Amino acid sequence: MHVSRNLLSGKRKYLCGLVVLFFISAMGVAFSMANDDDYNLARREVLLRSIGHELLLQSGDRTSRVLPVTKIAENEYQITFENELSFQPDSLVNTIRRVLARDPLARDYVVNVVNCSTASVAYGFAISKNKKDDIVACKGRTQPIACYMIHIKFKPAGISAAKNGYLLGSLPVLALVGFVFFRSIRPRKVSSNGQRTEIFTLGSTLFSAQERNLVINNETINLTGTETRLLMIFALSPNDTIERSRLQKEIWEDEGVIVGRSLDMFISKLRKKLEPDTSIKIVVIRGKGYRLEINRI
Repeated sequence: MHVSRNLLSGKRKYLCGLVVLFFISAMGVAFSMANDDDYNLARREVLLRSIGHELLLQSGDRTSRVLPVTKIAENEYQITFENELSFQPDSLVNTIRRVLARDPLARDYVVNVVNCSTASVAYGFAISKNKKDDIVACKGRTQPIACYMIHIKFKPAGISAAKNGYLLGSLPVLALVGFVFFRSIRPRKVSSNGQRTEIFTLGSTLFSAQERNLVINNETINLTGTETRLLMIFALSPNDTIERSRLQKEIWEDEGVIVGRSLDMFISKLRKKLEPDTSIKIVVIRGKGYRLEINRI
């Protein structure tokens, strides 16, 4: 039946609307997270510089400078110093670990201390969010005074996981919004004498397509089959103009006959039955068709 196809089409339209709503919301969360990432990455460089400052103090140097932190690759940074220094591996590990604990994106990272002259790795260790996966060795051996560069490489998943966490956390909220939205625009299902009935809320009127009746101000008004099919078309597209030719085609074509004056007669009958509810009315759109107008209260 044409009405059944219209119902399916209406549901698909609203489902597409939900998909668009979800997409827009997800994009909004993603852009918001991108802004947070920019802030946290800028803050990370300040934390890295403070690591260099603490290492100079630990080596007894209170006058020389920590040179600007350099980003040498994606998620990889280099800390360099104005003068040579020495360091204790134990203090190095504890300092970097303590400072980077304040970086919300620093979950997993590898640290290598590189000798400037030989480009060899003088000391290195790895820290993981799962402490059992930490790799820290040779902590008790003091390193001699030399020119050192500290390379810190962060695991990329640290950033994407944080963003995904926020996105996944937002899914229940989006699902709830979508559910409420979908429930508000689709026909309500209720039980009546053990049978499932589709009920449309049109203004203050309850329209039951299966029972073929209207309930207005607690009064039940019966509808004919043709009136029911006609009102169903309007109920699926409230406040939309329905072309006259479409109404004639969907109501009478299956019966093999289309009578122009029949439509006007049934529209008139429906208007009369809807009169007790002043919030809804069927109006003529000249040259086009009819529209079921619902005034939202």
